[in-house]
Amino acid sequence: MGTYRGSCHCGRVRFEIEADLKRLLRCNCSICAKKGSIHVRVHPDQMRIVAGEDALTLYQFNKKIAQHYFCQTCGIHPFSRPRAAPELYTININTLDDFDLETENPEIVPFDGRNWEAAVAAMNAKADRKP
Repeated sequence: MGTYRGSCHCGRVRFEIEADLKRLLRCNCSICAKKGSIHVRVHPDQMRIVAGEDALTLYQFNKKIAQHYFCQTCGIHPFSRPRAAPELYTININTLDDFDLETENPEIVPFDGRNWEAAVAAMNAKADRKP
């Protein structure tokens, strides 16, 4: 587990997370595919907005459960509250300033967000089987 700093492109939104970045998630749902996001989930006590909370704008669609946050100035998406676990934050790894995806070479697990209901059911069933 490490501490990482992230930001939007213009730097107005800055945040810190504590996370293990050895296993990440790539979702192919309509919004994640277009954003090119790779995610890690963290609990709220592992994420802190350092600056620019007032610069964030919220985007929601479909069932309006997931909360996708974007910088109002530069449009970058640093994090969201996912539909599958709205009590958590999903951090866009590409917005971390001190983590290099190519150098670190973490495991990237695909998530079939295009078939969201079936993918969440499979994920929950797998979690239930763990000791």
